[in-house]
Amino acid sequence: MLKDDNPIFETQGPWGVPIQVGASIILLPLIFVSFNGTPEAMMYDLIFVGLLIFSILAHELGHAWGALIQNVRVKRIMLHGGGGFCEHSIATTRYEDELIVAMGPIVNLVIWAVASLIEPYLAPGMFGWSVYFLAQINLFLALFNLLPVMPLDGGKLFQLMLLRFLPDVTATQISGWVGVVLTVLWVPMMLWVYVTMGFILFFFPPLGVHWQMARTAR
Repeated sequence: MLKDDNPIFETQGPWGVPIQVGASIILLPLIFVSFNGTPEAMMYDLIFVGLLIFSILAHELGHAWGALIQNVRVKRIMLHGGGGFCEHSIATTRYEDELIVAMGPIVNLVIWAVASLIEPYLAPGMFGWSVYFLAQINLFLALFNLLPVMPLDGGKLFQLMLLRFLPDVTATQISGWVGVVLTVLWVPMMLWVYVTMGFILFFFPPLGVHWQMARTAR
C-alpha cells in the first residue's frame, strides 16, 4: 500500500488541523486522466480526480472529528497517491479508537446519501454528472474501507468489536485469520473488479501482518 510521509504542500484545515499533500498525489491524475482524448473528456477526468481527492479528504476529516470530539489532538492529515491518513499525537484507548475509525466511512456514507438524494433533481450536464460520481465515489470508499483487512478501517473496527467480547489474544487471532483468508482471495477479487468495473485496485493487504496476528498466541 502506497504511503507518502513527505509533504510538498501544507495548509490549515478545519478545526486548525494541518492538511499536508504528498508528491505521490500526482499518481491520481496520471491514472484517471486520459491525456489523448478531447478537451471535454479531459475536463471530466480532472473533475473526477478532484471529486476523488475531496472525498478522501472528507474521509480523513471524519477521522479527525472523531478524535477532536474526544479531546484527542490531531497532529495532521496527510493526502497521497494511495489515499490518506489522519495522525493524532497521543495514545488512544480502544473505545476512543472505535469512534475515530468509524467516522471516516460514516462521512463517506453521508456524502453518498445526500448526493444520491440530490442528483435525480438536477438537469443533465456537468454538474449533475459531478454529483452522481460524487455519490458513487463515496459509496465505493465507504464499502472498500469497511473490508475487514488491515490497515483499512474495516480491519481495525472488526478487531475493536471483537475486543469488546473476547480476550485480546483471541480477538487478534480471529482478525488475523480473517485477514489471511481475504488476502488469499484478494487477487481473484482484483481481477473481478478489473473485468467488471475497468480499474485496478492499487492496494494489497499485508499478508505478513495478518499472519503474525493469527499466530499471536504461539
